[in-house]
Parts: sequence; C-alpha cells; structure tokens
Amino acid sequence: MTSTEVTTDSEDSGPSGYAAARLRLLQEKAQSGPPRRAALASLTDDWLTALFTAAAEATGVRGAALVAVGGYGRGELSPRSDLDLLLLHDGNADAGALASLADRIWYPVWDLGLALDHSVRTPAEARKTADEDLKVQLGLLDARPVAGDLGLVAAMRTTILADWRNLAPKRLPALDELCRERAERQGELQFLLEPDLKEARGGLRDATALRAVAASWVADAPREGLAEARRVLLDARDALHLTTGRATDRLALQEQDQVATALGLLDADALLRQVYEAARTVSYATDVTWREVNRVLRARSVRPRLRAMLGGGKAVAPERTPLADGVVEADGEVVLARTARPERDPVLVLRAAAAAAQSELPISRHVVRHLATVARPLPVPWPAEAREELVTLLGAGEATVPVWEALEAEGLITRLLPDWERVHCRPQRNPVHTWTVDRHLVEAAVRASSLTRRVGRPDLLLVAALLHDIGKGWPGDHSVAGEVIARDLAARIGFDQHDVGVIATLVRHHLLLVETATRRDLDDPATVRSVATAVGTTSTLELLHALTEADALATGPAAWSTWRASLVTDLVKRVAAVLAGETPDEPEPAEPSAEQERLAIEALRTGEPVLALHAQAESANGDGEPEPVGVELLIAVPDRPGVLPAAAGVLALHRLTVRAADLRAVELPTELGECVDVLLLSWRVAAEYGSLPQATRLRADLVRALDGSLDIQARLAEREAAYPRRRGVKAPPPRVTVAPAGSRLATVIEVRAQDAPGLLHRIGRALEQSAVRVRSAHVSTLGANAVDAFYVTGADGEPLGDVRAAELAGEVQRALS
Repeated sequence: MTSTEVTTDSEDSGPSGYAAARLRLLQEKAQSGPPRRAALASLTDDWLTALFTAAAEATGVRGAALVAVGGYGRGELSPRSDLDLLLLHDGNADAGALASLADRIWYPVWDLGLALDHSVRTPAEARKTADEDLKVQLGLLDARPVAGDLGLVAAMRTTILADWRNLAPKRLPALDELCRERAERQGELQFLLEPDLKEARGGLRDATALRAVAASWVADAPREGLAEARRVLLDARDALHLTTGRATDRLALQEQDQVATALGLLDADALLRQVYEAARTVSYATDVTWREVNRVLRARSVRPRLRAMLGGGKAVAPERTPLADGVVEADGEVVLARTARPERDPVLVLRAAAAAAQSELPISRHVVRHLATVARPLPVPWPAEAREELVTLLGAGEATVPVWEALEAEGLITRLLPDWERVHCRPQRNPVHTWTVDRHLVEAAVRASSLTRRVGRPDLLLVAALLHDIGKGWPGDHSVAGEVIARDLAARIGFDQHDVGVIATLVRHHLLLVETATRRDLDDPATVRSVATAVGTTSTLELLHALTEADALATGPAAWSTWRASLVTDLVKRVAAVLAGETPDEPEPAEPSAEQERLAIEALRTGEPVLALHAQAESANGDGEPEPVGVELLIAVPDRPGVLPAAAGVLALHRLTVRAADLRAVELPTELGECVDVLLLSWRVAAEYGSLPQATRLRADLVRALDGSLDIQARLAEREAAYPRRRGVKAPPPRVTVAPAGSRLATVIEVRAQDAPGLLHRIGRALEQSAVRVRSAHVSTLGANAVDAFYVTGADGEPLGDVRAAELAGEVQRALS
C-alpha cells in the first residue's frame, strides 16, 4: 500500500478514518524509514487540513493558517512524535471565533491520544516570542504551512529567518551554550549503554542545531555522512516507538534486541554500533561547525578594528606560524604550509597530527579531508619518521583525543591501522567501561603518556596502550587474539623483531598483574613464579606495570583504586625479585601479630568470637587526593564448622562490601596442655553506604549466626525481596572453575558471578557443605561482576586431586545457580 493509497483511504476527516489509515501505515512492513515518516506527515497534513477547513468555515474565521513546526515541520514524523502546531492569524478575527477554531482542531487530536504542543499567535506575537525564547525560534525555523493563508505563513517565515540571520552574533553563542549544557546533563550518545537518541550529545537535537547554524549563513556543517547519520538515528527512534508503544527516546537495554530485530540488524551490539557511528558523525560535525562559527564571529568583531588601525580597507591575511615540516598554524587551526606536497610526502598525515596534538590545536577539517583524498599511503613497514610521529601523537596527552577523532572521521586511522576497523565504535557491555573499545584504547594511551617517565621505553608503552584491546570483536579471548594482531601491527609500524615481541607480550598479558594481584595468594611462590615466567624480563615487567595502571584508569572509576594499586605494586616487587635471580622460599606459617594473638587467646578463653575494627590510613590517589584504603576487620573464633559462611553472611546483613579476606588457623595450648585450633579471619571491608556498624553489633550477630538463632539465609532473602530488581540485561549464569597450576599448596577455585548481597555467604556455605577447608579467599569486584578465588585443601591440608577439584567446582556452581 503506497502513501497515496493511504491518503485516499483516509478521506474521512474524522478521527476514526485518520486513526485507521495511520495504523495501517505503521503496520506496513514494506515501508519504513524516511518514506514512512514522510507518508505519516502527509497523512497527518491531509487530516488536519480537513479539520482546519471545516472549522474555519463553521466559525467564519479568515486570515488564519495552521503551521507545522519542529520535527513535524521538517516532515520527520515518528510513530509517537508530538504534533507541534501553531495556529497563525492576522489579528482581525473575533477572539471567541478564534478560540472556537482552535478547539475544533485541538480536541480531535487529543481525542486520538496524540501528544500536542500548540499555540495561537499573530505573526508579531510569534516574532516577539521567538526573540524571547531561543527554543521557540528554533522551532519556527522549520515552520511549514499545513492549511489556510499561505501568504501569512510565508511572510512570517521570511521575518523569522531575517531576524535569525541579523541576530546571529548574539543567538548562535546562546545556542552553543544551550547545546553544551544539554551535553553536560545527558552525556555522549556514542558512549552510553542506554543512550537518549534525541537529547544526548551527537543526537537528534544536535543535528537540528546544525540546521539552524546553516540557516544563519554564518557557517555550514560538514555534509558528508550527516544526512545518513540523522536517518540512522531517526530510524532507530521509529523502531523504538513501535516496539515499546511509547513516545520515548531512550534506548533502554531491555529493548535493544527488539529494536535491532525491527531494523533487520543481527543483535543489540550491531544496533549500538550503528547508532554510535551515527552519533560520532553528528558530534564531529558539531565540533567542526561550532569551531567555524566562533572563528567567523571572532573575525567579524576583530577585522573592522584592524582595518581602521591600518588605515585602509585591505583584507588582513591570518598570520601563519610554522609548526613542523609542511605544517603551520593559521587562525587557530593547524593547516598545511603552501609548500606542502601530501601526494609526495606519505608521513605528512602523522606529522600534521602530531604537530596539532603537541600544540594543543585543532587540525583543520579541510586539511584532514584533503589528506584523506590525496596523501600517499605509507610504505610497509613504516619509515622511522612515521613511527616517531605516531609516538609523538600518542604522547601528547588529552590533546591527542580530538586530533585522533578528526583522523578517524575521515577514515585515515583505518588506513594507517587496518585492524582498527574491528574496534571502531564497538560497544562494551560491562558498565565498568566508560568508553567504546576504540575510544578506550586512545584514552589508555592518554593515561600512559603521564607514566612515560617510569619506563625505559616510553614508545613501547604508548603503542601497547593503543593496541592492548585490539583483539576485542574477534572470537575467543581478546588477549590471545590481540597478541596476534598486535604483533602484525607493530611490525607494520616499523618496530624491530625484539620490540614487536615486547609489544605482543604486553598485549597478551595486559590483565595479568591486576588479575593475579586481586585473585591469587601473593605469598604462594607458584603465583609469583608464574607471572615472572609470563613476563620474562625486568624491562617488560616495568612496562606492564605502567600499562596495567593506564588501562585501569582509562576504563572507569571503578577499575582502579589505591587498594588495587597497592596489591599490583606488591606483586611487581615480588616478581622483580624473582627476575633478579632471587628464589622465593616456600612460605612458612606466618606468625600472628600481637593483636591477632591477643584476640585468639581471648576467643579461646571465652569460647566465642572476638572482633576488632580498624580504619586503615588514607593514602593519596593518582590525583594527589586522599583516598581511604578501607577498614580492617579481625575475627578470632574457636575452630568449628560454618565460620566462613556465618561471618560473610553477617557482613552482608550489615551492608559491608568485602574487598579481601584471609583465613588461617593458629594452634594455642589450653590449660590442660592440649592444643586447640583458633581461626583468624582478616577482612578488608567498606561500607556500602552510611557509616560502619559497631564491632559489638557485628559480634552479637556472629554469635547468633554460629549458634543457629540468626537465620542469615532468610534475612538476606527478605531484604532482597523488599527491593524489586531493576529491569535490564539478564545476567549470565555464574561460572566456577579450577585454576590450572594455581598453587602447589592448595587448589584454587575461581568463581565468576553477578555481584549481589550474600554472594560470599552462599559460596562459603557451598564450600562448607563440600567438606573442604578454605585456606584463603581473594575477592575482587568490578561493577556488577565479582571474581573471587578460594584456596582450598582437603581435611588433610593437601591440595585436592583433579577429579575431586572438578567435582567441587561443579558443586559450588550448582549452589549458586
């Protein structure tokens, strides 16, 4: 059914005729995208025209017109869009008749349940309101006559456009500020897991603002790809409206698969990547356009004064300051020198980019487009100068980001590094990540640039930071895939065989230090030896340490802390000692501290738990700000079954997050001369919110949990039931595995699961019921994901056999499922 047929079917101007035709149009699978939006606008025009004509005849009003503004004015009517309408009149009609005319139009719209934004104004009133309200003026720039006096509408449009152009020096800075404030509130669309397609930066509001800038005649947005980007965002919004049945612009997680299916895409990731690419195009066009607007407005205000000072009307050429061979600064931008020959100089792209980043200047869009068109490709492997310019670009810090984005917008990055296409705009589902994969890699290089003084080969650090997640998007472990890709790219960039091997090792093991430090027993020689074997040399260890920090800082605030940094530093020191030739001794049972011994003696004397809480000293984070390391909770209790799950459950009830745990037994003599085991549990905890509970309350609940009078499972279930779960992506099932070669002293059981109150309690119960002893526990939480490692032995204190270990992993996984 074509849009013409729809209009024919809807000749009945009543609500039922329009509603039926509208429903048929929206259900028609063959028509979507711009044709459907245009057909819906045309169908609505016909219906409103009939309403207006009948109403004008009934009320006797002349000299009036019905005007579509905003998105409806542009003919971009989404399924659940508001109808933005202006009833324009010449001021000669009787007020009562005019009110009756408006009612005869507005009420049928409301009767259908359509959202309506309406106003009744004369051209003078419309002009005055536009002058007072920037948003009204923006809507009127897209005014389109629907019915009535076309001359009245044409005159108003001419006046509004003339005012917009005349007042551009005042209105455009206000529009720029409005866009910046909205971006601050809504965030960057291209990096949000649940983006607002309209309000977020790079969304439909920004695309509309670019149309307004073009209408001012001050500057024009880059047109390449912009129309297609707007189409992608509008198509996604249409599908969102149809799948949800609501007028929403937020692409929520639970709706992304349905929207992707409606658009014929493979899955939610394919949808997000398409939306991110569109948003990036709009964001880049926005940056370029506002920079040009500010440049033009600044020139308009400065040049008349310069001409007066120079005593003539001759134009003043912008000063050109040399920055590098073939690269100069002109009018606040990096451009090519007049003598530059990009068709003969393949390094010019990287040289211009490095000069721009080092000078903290934007690189001219026209220059980037010209380079993308005429620059010769670099030979493979790259010459030394090209490699050095890339390192210079990556080492410029924050200024690297806009320059890199400019090159990426014109396809130059994928030309330089072909494998970049795989990570371009690739979403990361883990909420710990702030950025898409490609932007995360650039941010990691930015973070690494501040750590270059700590390493002997800053060039290898910067390139490894840029490539460490390059394997994402390939099947399997991204570190394994990334090692192969990084080896190929490092050779392409021109590093020698040794340096290629170092970069490949850094990419392969970029998670090794933080995962080992937070999930393994650092007192176990096997742990330290395994890291030393993987790293190989002290210089590589030094680079890996810096890369670990840069990667974590570029991930998001939840990925790095003083606590994690201290664990990684401790591990690095131990590994460095092994690499220097020292042999770690097999650990002997550590002697308890004086306080631990005192608590153990007291627990033995009373036969009950004894607790102590200590706030640990604060230390400075990477920004020099004090950061609490956490709180140490010491528990001593006579050895008995159920201590670990009971203690973990009590902590969960008191909303204490466990960062690390250590469990061990000490032998103490009784008055009768026999030896009794007392368990010492050292916990590092933090309050989920609010202040820490008192130790006396924790002890009282622990006593009740151990004697069975406090049903922890029931209490945790009650609390969980009291807080309904948020809608969102269903968490993957827990996974419990046996870490291969984890330790010679114990079997390492690793648990990966969705973090939740009482998780450690449930794991402890499962281990307890499996009749194994927990030697130590290492807890790590990133966002919604918990990765916990438990060192367990049999009753004889020896590691479990392979079969029993596999059985245990299965038992714990079933308990968590």
